Amino acid sequence: MTRREKVAMEKQTRMGMNRTGVQMSPMDLDRMVDDIQAHTTGAADGAGIAAVRTSYVTEADPLGTVPMPGSVKGALKAGVKKFGGQHPEVLIDKLGERLAFERGGVRLYDALLTKCRASGDRVGDMSSERLGHFRNEEAAHFRLVGRALEALGADPTAQTPSADVTGVEAMGLMKVVEDPRTSVAQALHAILLAELADHAGWELLIELARNMGQDQMVESFETALAEEQEHLSSVRRWYAQAVGARAG
Repeated sequence: MTRREKVAMEKQTRMGMNRTGVQMSPMDLDRMVDDIQAHTTGAADGAGIAAVRTSYVTEADPLGTVPMPGSVKGALKAGVKKFGGQHPEVLIDKLGERLAFERGGVRLYDALLTKCRASGDRVGDMSSERLGHFRNEEAAHFRLVGRALEALGADPTAQTPSADVTGVEAMGLMKVVEDPRTSVAQALHAILLAELADHAGWELLIELARNMGQDQMVESFETALAEEQEHLSSVRRWYAQAVGARAG
């Protein structure tokens, strides 16, 4: 057995010396509970931490703002809809979100490709070519959203509030895929979460663009959504196959 095969076997879901549950040390359980009760003051109902969180929420500044258009032409484009009762900054914010998410999608697939090649794991009809194709489509979607922002007179290099949020969200998924200890199946679960969120994000973005009369934008985004649907269905199938192979 090669070193790669040995490591792949070790990463499979199996029984081992997991000592995280209380059943591993039942004699210490009662002592732990008694100690908690002896040193706990007040009601253990979460009211204390809820009060602290409430104070932060009520006092905190907004996460950020949508930047002003960087040109007179851009300001005029944004102003037309603004005076019509619509708020183009909402569309710009969600475009910024998709831009950040698609960039993150490229990095996720890059990391998954590396893990698959290093581990040698085989999952159904998943291949490096297929993953590379999805990775390139994510990159194309990134460029598509960037052009859409420029068409509105917005700056695609600026980070909007929703872009900030989605960047933080994606950090956890990236940590899972990049962790050298995780298996391909575990990495696919992280990719599946990303694709589920991505699909919902494109649906909302298309609805916003349609409501603001951005017909050309809607048409190009619907093509991207169809490609994302293929990503989602494929990753969902591969994840199920990876788990099923381990279950026997």
